[in-house]
Amino acid sequence: MSLAQQRASAEGVSARVVALLSLAAFINYVDRGNLATAGPLIRDQLGLSHTQLGILLAAFFWSYAPAQLPAGWLAERLEPRRVLAAGLAIWGAATALTGLFSGFLTLLVLRLVLGLGESVMYPASFKILATEAAEEQRGRANGFLASGQLLGPAVGTLVGGLLMARLGWRVVFILFGLASLLWLWPWLATPRDVMPRRPMGLAGQASDIPTTAMILRRRELWASCLAQFCGTYTLYLVLSWLPVYLVNTHGFSMAQMAPIGAGVYALSAGTSVLTGWLSDRWLSAGAGTNRVRKTGLIAGLAVVTACLIACAQASSVGALLALAGCGIGIGIWTPALFATTQTLAGPYASGRWMGIQNCLGNVAGMTAPLVTGVVVDRTGHFAIAFGIAAGLAVIGLVSVGFIIRRIAPIDWRAHPAGQLLPALPHQG
Repeated sequence: MSLAQQRASAEGVSARVVALLSLAAFINYVDRGNLATAGPLIRDQLGLSHTQLGILLAAFFWSYAPAQLPAGWLAERLEPRRVLAAGLAIWGAATALTGLFSGFLTLLVLRLVLGLGESVMYPASFKILATEAAEEQRGRANGFLASGQLLGPAVGTLVGGLLMARLGWRVVFILFGLASLLWLWPWLATPRDVMPRRPMGLAGQASDIPTTAMILRRRELWASCLAQFCGTYTLYLVLSWLPVYLVNTHGFSMAQMAPIGAGVYALSAGTSVLTGWLSDRWLSAGAGTNRVRKTGLIAGLAVVTACLIACAQASSVGALLALAGCGIGIGIWTPALFATTQTLAGPYASGRWMGIQNCLGNVAGMTAPLVTGVVVDRTGHFAIAFGIAAGLAVIGLVSVGFIIRRIAPIDWRAHPAGQLLPALPHQG
C-alpha cells in the first residue's frame, strides 16, 4: 500500500468520495423518480389507467430488485468504483432515451433497463463505506448519502415538474439523462489513493471473509431485509404517487404540486444529515452502537406510522403536515438503516449483504406502486393505501426492535458456516 493510501486509511473515508457517492445517489433518485413526476401528464397523453401507470412505476423494480444479487457479487469481486460508473452510464442513457420514444411497451422496456443500471448503486456504495469509514464516521457519511437520495426527488419534483409544465416531459427526460452522464468525469478522475481497497485496520485473512451461506444463515440479515421492505414501502408509495395524490385528491395544479413535493423531500434530506451527525456525536460521547442505531430506526418508523395514519384521514392542510412528518420520519430512519447494515456486515460482506437486503427490500418497489394504483382505482381514494403502508411500518418497527437483538459487528471468524446464529451479545 502506498504512503498516500496508508494516510487515507488512517483518516477514514475521504470527503471527496462521500460527496461523489451522495451526488450519485441524488442522480439515481432524480432519474428513477422522473416518471412519477410526469405521471399526470403521461397518463393523460397516453390514456393510461391508474393501474397501467402503476405497472410502469413498478416495472423499474422488476429488474432493479433481482439485479441486486449479481450487483452485490460484482461489488465485492471487482473494483466497486468501476462497477458504479458502468451502472450510471447505463441508467443515464436509459433516462435520456425515454424522452425519445413513445408507447406503453417501449416505456416499460426502458424502465427495466433503468432498473438494471441503478442496481449497482447501493451494493457498490456500501462496499466502499464499509471498507473505509470508521464507525463514528458512518452516521455522517450515510446521512449525506441518504440526503442525496432524498434530495433527488426534491429537485426532480420541483425542477422537473416546473420544466415539464413548460417544456413537456420528453425534453426533461433527455436533459436529465444527459446531465447524469456528466458525473462520470469527476468519479473516474478520483485518484485511487483516496479510495483504498483494503478495509481499514483489518489484515484481510481468508477467515475474515464469510461465505454467502454464512451470510444467509444470519437472523440479522433477514430482519434487516424485512425492515427495509416495510420502511421503503412508504418511501416508494410517496415517490410514486405523491404528484398524483396532490393533484387528483387535493386539487393542486402541477405548478403548485412541484414545490410542495420538493419541500417534503428536502425536509427529509435535511433530517437525514442532522440525525447522521447527531448519531456520530452520540457515539463519540460513549453511547453504544446498538442504542444509537436502534433509536434512529425505531423513532423513524414510529413517526412514519403516525403520519401515514393522519394522511389517510386528513384535509388538504392536514395532509401537507402529515406528509412533512413522513419526510422527517424517513430522514431519521434511512441513515440509521444504512449504517446498521454496514456495521453488521463489515467490510468483507457488505456488498453481498446489501445486494440480498436491497433485493428483498425493494420488492416494496414492485408492490407499493401497483398495489396503490389498484386500490385507488377500486376505492377512488388513497386512505386504504396509506393504511396498508402504516401497518407495514409497524411490522418493520417490531423487526428492528426485537428480531435484531444487538446491532454490533459480526465476527465472521468465530463461527462455522453451518449454524443459524443469534446476534452477538456486544454491549450497547
